[in-house]
Amino acid sequence: MTTTGEEHEAARGGPWWWARWRSAVLDGALAAVSAVECAVEGVPFARDAGIAPAVGVVFGLLAGSVLVVRRRWPIAVVLVAIAITPAEMGFLMGVVGLYTLAASELPRRIIGSLAGMSLVGTLIVTFVRVRQDMARGDLTLGDWFVPFASITTAIGMTAPPVLLGLYVGARRRLMESLRERADSLERELQLLAERAEERAEWARGEERTRIAREMHDVVAHRVSLMVVHAAALQAIARKDPDKAVRNAALVGDMGRQALTELREMLGVLRSGDGVRGGSSSAVPAAVEVAAAVAVSRAVVDEGAVEGPCLSDVEELVGQSAAAGMVVDLSVEGEARSYAAEIEQTAFRVVQEALTNVHKHAAGAKTYVRLAHRVSEIAMQVENEPPPEAGSASSARLPSGGNGLVGMKERVVALGGVFVSGPTEAGGFRVSAVIPAA
Repeated sequence: MTTTGEEHEAARGGPWWWARWRSAVLDGALAAVSAVECAVEGVPFARDAGIAPAVGVVFGLLAGSVLVVRRRWPIAVVLVAIAITPAEMGFLMGVVGLYTLAASELPRRIIGSLAGMSLVGTLIVTFVRVRQDMARGDLTLGDWFVPFASITTAIGMTAPPVLLGLYVGARRRLMESLRERADSLERELQLLAERAEERAEWARGEERTRIAREMHDVVAHRVSLMVVHAAALQAIARKDPDKAVRNAALVGDMGRQALTELREMLGVLRSGDGVRGGSSSAVPAAVEVAAAVAVSRAVVDEGAVEGPCLSDVEELVGQSAAAGMVVDLSVEGEARSYAAEIEQTAFRVVQEALTNVHKHAAGAKTYVRLAHRVSEIAMQVENEPPPEAGSASSARLPSGGNGLVGMKERVVALGGVFVSGPTEAGGFRVSAVIPAA
């Protein structure tokens, strides 16, 4: 794995201005070598200047040791190197100083100016020294050698360290930008992972709510009718055996229908689990869960066509009538087909409303109205007050309190309007309007 910018900064542990101890040791070694070089070169300088050799040595030691601050003050190092160029000392300091200056973050105009000063200084000193050597007879070459040697030496002492420093500085800045980009990408990936986890958690909550709503719709109505028929069967078993047999047959049919719908739902859930189990381990957990939920929902939607529809409302009303409810069904407008989820929602609203009548107003006359309009479908289930106050509890039907909530969630999810509440006559009314598109 690559080292990010934070880890790179945390690795800084050198003394003073050095990032690492290794850099401090390197600069100390270079400063020591430069000091020795300048001290040795200070002896002939002192002799030519007519001063004591010890003074030249001390001067060389002091001047050469300036190289230790090359990372902190590269301009000062280059200026000192230029200043002692006439004394023919500090060649190592000049080369290393120019390299450090070019590799630093200083503006290019400052680097170019100091490099030009160093070039001119070396050119002049070399020109004077070679001309003096030729005048003394140490060199017997032609006059062409003086400018050639001066230019070659000046360029050779200046251009390579400057070019190398520019290359190293550019490469260093590139690496820093890559580290910063890696840090930014890492932070973005962390944010994406957190958002994916939040979305997965939201999807899991939505899926749990949807499954609970489906289970409620599938089980509550069928089982409620079964309980009503069972109670009636218990009451008439001895008085009217033929009617008891019919009620028993109805209980069996409703139980089989409830089991069939439960098997279909469990089959969808198992197919969703199979999709989740087959996902690659390389996919992050949060993304995997979200994908599995989406696939599970897609499977449910595909199977929705086989679910209940508006044409089954008449059968639903007939089942309630067979359970002893006085129910009247009226349909307005021309019946037509709608999207599967719209027909399912309309059917579930009517189903849950009739179930609530069985639970809370047994024996009450109920009116079911469907209206097919141009751009919407409306449904209303209204019951009158129950004939007896205690009839609602005769079958001992439990209530979870989630039926109205589930109906409203279904209708609102499709952009519809849902209203429920007691009537002035003492009954209860459930109304819903769902857009046809």
